[in-house]
Amino acid sequence: MIIGVNGQLGHDAVKLLSPYHKIVGLDKDTLDITNFIELQNRITEIRPEVIINCAGYTNVDDCEKNYESAYNTNAQGCYNLALIAKKYDCILVHISTDYVFDGEKDEPYIESDLPNPINIYGSSKLLGETIITTISPKYFILRTSWLYGTHGKNFVKTILRLSETKDVISVVNDQIGTPTYTIDLINVISKLIKTNAYGIYHISNEGRCSWYDFAEKIIKLTNKETTIIPITTNQSKRKADRPHYSVLENSMLKHRFGYTLRNWEEALTEFLKVDME
Repeated sequence: MIIGVNGQLGHDAVKLLSPYHKIVGLDKDTLDITNFIELQNRITEIRPEVIINCAGYTNVDDCEKNYESAYNTNAQGCYNLALIAKKYDCILVHISTDYVFDGEKDEPYIESDLPNPINIYGSSKLLGETIITTISPKYFILRTSWLYGTHGKNFVKTILRLSETKDVISVVNDQIGTPTYTIDLINVISKLIKTNAYGIYHISNEGRCSWYDFAEKIIKLTNKETTIIPITTNQSKRKADRPHYSVLENSMLKHRFGYTLRNWEEALTEFLKVDME
């Protein structure tokens, strides 16, 4: 059972996992995870072995003003899912974020580092994590970062769209993280659900860059002539604070499985070839 199939991760998860698993895909128009009765009825009907929760209130700036909706989806929804998954002995896979950290560390965050979110989005996602770890005995919480894929909105598509009409694009240069391709994240999900190595995992492509570096690479790989101008976070005037450094180290994945994801630049190169075909 994949929840959030109209989002970029849920859409690609259905596409990649359906050849190997029987998939039931649901979105917010067909399932409200904040409604316990509705959710319980659907899970009782479907009786999935695995629930992959790709649903979330992910607009970071909107979360600041719509905090009730953010907590309902990102925390209350997790509470409902965890209770029902436990009742029916389901494996629960939940997607979380690098924004559970404050960005004050000067080296990559590992799974055991203490979260300290600095915005409503990160706080609501952390509460969802805490609820799942408290209730569900069979869970995979996967923290990822700067996600992009072929479906829906993301930074890569935004830069490509802007490059069609703008000669100059201003992009923040003092926030450091790691872009992650949906395909690589889903490949890890596929591996994990075959195991009982439950817990919290960091799942991002290798390497690090700023949003400015990311944009520069997109423009270079697509042979655009748009100029990318670096600006500071303060100049961007966003509603929500962002961590200045949120690089994730996939420590548990490497330790338990000896598995390393490819570098973000390699993944981006493949994505742009596929997306532009």
